[in-house]
Amino acid sequence: MSERKNRLPSEGKQATSDIDRFLNKVAATPAPVGGQGRGRLLFAMDATASREPSWDHACQIQGEMFQATAALGGLSVQLIYYRGFNEFRATKWLDNSRALVRHMGAVYCLGGHTQIRKVLKHAIREAKRDKLGALVFVGDCMEENVDDLCAMAGELGLLKVPAFMFHEGGEPQASLAFRQIARLSGGAYLQFDAHSAAQLKSLLAAVAVYAAGGRRALAKFGKRQGGAALQISHQVK
Repeated sequence: MSERKNRLPSEGKQATSDIDRFLNKVAATPAPVGGQGRGRLLFAMDATASREPSWDHACQIQGEMFQATAALGGLSVQLIYYRGFNEFRATKWLDNSRALVRHMGAVYCLGGHTQIRKVLKHAIREAKRDKLGALVFVGDCMEENVDDLCAMAGELGLLKVPAFMFHEGGEPQASLAFRQIARLSGGAYLQFDAHSAAQLKSLLAAVAVYAAGGRRALAKFGKRQGGAALQISHQVK
């Protein structure tokens, strides 16, 4: 497995610019199509060894984000992750944050290659089965054929499933691939590190609220939370 590059986003203007671009992209994303049943969101995590140093903190952030949708009562989440030698797992669809946090807490990191292709393939399959509001992915590396990933990202775009790609660290090859996946699917890309944890949590929560209730729910959430979530709600018309 290729080593994770120790290149983190600069603070100050660069970090603010990255977040602004992400907010603008979320604002431009079409609202989820209404219909019967709960909103559905796939949450995918890279659980390979390179993420172990930040895993516990990341799980806390990623678990808390869905508590923001509790009042909506309309979001089902499926946790998927990969690690080790071709290990790829998906939970059942979860309807509450406690169950999600419990599943996340049981996952530990294990060395292996990335399996992003399986993540995208799974998302396509779920979108064809029933309406899928969004795919959220959190990872740091990419060791696959980028053209294959882009082809599947394009298919997600045709299915109206935006992929929100959260990139931990600054590995260049992963950055290129994640940006392309986000663009072709109609989603958004954001690079983060420990310094942007608070904003990351707010952004993740906003995406979850958006997937559950669309723009109206996001506007109400933004008024309550302020910060990055409020910026999103102001931009979404």
